[in-house]
Amino acid sequence: MSAAKDAAVAARGGPQAVIAPAPRRAAHPVHKPGRLARAKDLLRTVHLWLGLVFGSVFVVLGLTGAAIAWLHEIDHTLNADLMQVAPPPGMQAGAPMPATPAMVQAVHERLLNDPSYGKATQIIFPGEAGEVAVAWYKLRPEGAYSLQQFRQVMVDPFTLRVTGGRVWGELGFSRQLLMPTLFHLHRYLVAGETGKTLIAASGVVMLVVALSGLFVWWPKATRSAWRMALTVRHGGSWPRFNFSLHRAAGFFAVPVLLVLGFSGTHFNQPAWIAPVINAVAPLPTAGKAVNRSDKSLPLIAPADAVSAAQAAIPQGRVSRLSLPAKGDAPYEVRLRQPGELREGDGATRVSIDSRSGRVLKVVDPLRPQGGEAVVNWLFPLHSGEAFGTAGRIFISVFGLMPLVFFVTGLVIWSKRRRAKHKGRH
Repeated sequence: MSAAKDAAVAARGGPQAVIAPAPRRAAHPVHKPGRLARAKDLLRTVHLWLGLVFGSVFVVLGLTGAAIAWLHEIDHTLNADLMQVAPPPGMQAGAPMPATPAMVQAVHERLLNDPSYGKATQIIFPGEAGEVAVAWYKLRPEGAYSLQQFRQVMVDPFTLRVTGGRVWGELGFSRQLLMPTLFHLHRYLVAGETGKTLIAASGVVMLVVALSGLFVWWPKATRSAWRMALTVRHGGSWPRFNFSLHRAAGFFAVPVLLVLGFSGTHFNQPAWIAPVINAVAPLPTAGKAVNRSDKSLPLIAPADAVSAAQAAIPQGRVSRLSLPAKGDAPYEVRLRQPGELREGDGATRVSIDSRSGRVLKVVDPLRPQGGEAVVNWLFPLHSGEAFGTAGRIFISVFGLMPLVFFVTGLVIWSKRRRAKHKGRH
């Protein structure tokens, strides 16, 4: 009976009642981000801040690069009075007109014997009828923050009439200075050695930004994730369109950005890139050519130097002649051979002893040694000319992409910054 009473009291909630504790809910485990997530967060931060800091530099490089991909054509159109002349009798403008030793000698003597000009540093010869030869005279060396300057004198290679001149390295936006100014913006940020180093550093940063962006972009291994990562979507939301454009376009741009960053660094600071190229194929270590002949011998004529170079590379078209500045310096003749990647002046170089006329050194891009095969591709890829006119058009259009990435990146950063600010308040 007592047990029954106790049970009844407990049922009524009396002092004998024993209340069983409520079952404890299992605590959710706290998941710490894994290594991959932490790496993505770090690289996202790196990508963000490098893009914000160097984005304006990339925009300048892209827009100026889009223009100077057509430097020769635009400059000749803007300055027809300087750059274009009547073709020789019996020839049409634009017809092939290779420079001969006689032409080289005539242009050289025309300037040398005129006290207004004198001996040039180098002379660039046209490859087509109706174009001028351009003589370069060094005026000012490159400084820490100042550009190297050359006086350019344009000469009709047939009549030997001087059509005019300008200063290469002088800045301005007149029709004569526009394209040289864009070139110096692209190559040096108009800041001499300092600008050259900054451009090289920007190339390295471009590599880091491209690779970090690719790592952050990489989607999960599902078809839907890949489709979403590669699609530009609007869906009534401009922020969504902006983000998807930055993400999808960035993926397709990575290969081009890697090429531009790598080659741009090499052009300005080749020593930074040499270890990478040497790891693939050793670069030749031979230095600059120097005369080996008796200094008491007289200098040979430019025509003789060109003849010696043509004998070494008979299929090459002479495009430039660098004249010896000192008694022990050789001539250097630049030529373009059929089949070269490099358009325009080509990349074949022949060094000629300026006293004996012997060939001292030949750099032949059709027979590269080791890492030269890599180096020979860099400028043609950078300029797009490796793929002809279509490649140059592509590079010009791609020059707008840094602006697209900078603007869309700023919008993404600004939106997230506002969201973080609201979260704090």
